[in-house]
Amino acid sequence: MNKYIKKTKIIATLGPASSDKETMMQLVQAGVDIFRINFSHADYDIVKKNVETIREINQELGQSVGILGDLQGPKLRVGVVKEGSYLNPGDILTFTNEKIEGDSEKVYMTYQKFPQDVKVGERILIDDGKLVLEVTETNNIDTVKAKTIQGGPLSSKKGVNLPNTNVSLPALTEKDIEDANYILDLELDWIALSFVRHAQDIIDLKEIIKNHPTNRQKTPIIAKIEKPEGVKNIEEILLECDGIMVARGDLGVEVPMEEVPAIQKNLVEKARKHSKPVIIATQMMETMITSLTPTRAEVNDVANSVLDGADAVMLSGETSVGRYPVDVVKNMAKIVKNIEQTHFYRTKNSPIEHDFDCIDERFITKRICLAAVRIAKTTNVEAIVTLTYSGYTAFQISAHRPNSNIIVFSSNKRVITMLNLLWGVRAFYYDMQKSTDETIIQVNMLAHTYGYVEKGDFVLNLNATPAYEDGKTNTLRLTNI
Repeated sequence: MNKYIKKTKIIATLGPASSDKETMMQLVQAGVDIFRINFSHADYDIVKKNVETIREINQELGQSVGILGDLQGPKLRVGVVKEGSYLNPGDILTFTNEKIEGDSEKVYMTYQKFPQDVKVGERILIDDGKLVLEVTETNNIDTVKAKTIQGGPLSSKKGVNLPNTNVSLPALTEKDIEDANYILDLELDWIALSFVRHAQDIIDLKEIIKNHPTNRQKTPIIAKIEKPEGVKNIEEILLECDGIMVARGDLGVEVPMEEVPAIQKNLVEKARKHSKPVIIATQMMETMITSLTPTRAEVNDVANSVLDGADAVMLSGETSVGRYPVDVVKNMAKIVKNIEQTHFYRTKNSPIEHDFDCIDERFITKRICLAAVRIAKTTNVEAIVTLTYSGYTAFQISAHRPNSNIIVFSSNKRVITMLNLLWGVRAFYYDMQKSTDETIIQVNMLAHTYGYVEKGDFVLNLNATPAYEDGKTNTLRLTNI
């Protein structure tokens, strides 16, 4: 049974290139663990159809692929622009609040308070920083003039970044609130919030989740870190969110690009300390949007993100609009598997030393999870098998990055697909109504049936004793299959 199963998860964004069942099925078989639905460009009918298709595929293939709904956030964009518009250095471009078709002299800006918020001398970056302009004047009402510093083609609906401007937009726009409620209607597994700057942004979204009429389960939130304030306030954000995404596209425009690699490493480390998953996103295999081979630099980037200790690596345009969505995932899975089997990786991510001064209601569970991983590292344990209802133990064990398989059983079907984002976790349905002893025998047999352990292997079982009460994990047992 030397079928190595990758630990780092792959997230693929759905789009025109990947919205038919056949392609989605191939993507799952190639190694996709989570599908991302980008609500910046989402049509509700297509979203609903895609969600139904993913759930059908899970049934047919016996998989538990999860779904992440990604909110647009206060993303600033220019409006529609005439084909062939171009800016040369020194050209003056006027931004207006009026919905016009733009050209190389005047363009509509979606952000209404732009003339009030911006100051002369501040930078305007368009299309992930490909175009750079500097504000020369604003009338504080409805127009801003800017001089082109770095020119190039100006095209429709491109994103705008204002790295030096204090933007007065809330993290949740009206569109986001509507989209968030739709995500909750569909019971997606994760909800991502863009441009998170403060913990309060997450608290506001939690309020929407709490007040949703039909969504009975607390949908976990991913905070997308793509602004300098988000990086600065990461500790307070991590206390409120359930995971983070290092969104390098906007981040690399908002902060000096040379600082991004160190920020990425730092964010991964902090998220693991809080036992929260971390996703690395943007431009991972960008050239594969149009080419069948990634560059060597991209291969290195994916491998290094895995070495940094990311839970998941994410594809955006590569799978949503690219020419070779399935090949991209196959290549990414090969890179991930290969680097994970090297000694660099196996010795790199040691268990996290939590600060155990704080004795809260989760203290025992955290202690048991840490002990399990320590035993697993020194005893050559093939699998850590745990039962969970909320998923909490899975988050804890995964964060310690054991070399063993992490097999999770739950009677809560929604938790199973949600946990598919977590590093190394494989979750299965199990309806537990038995005593602890019987349960352990059963789940170990299932782990054997699914091919994760074989006769003679060491297995660690984590349980709540007694098993049938909604108890906290408090028992650790080392067994032989």
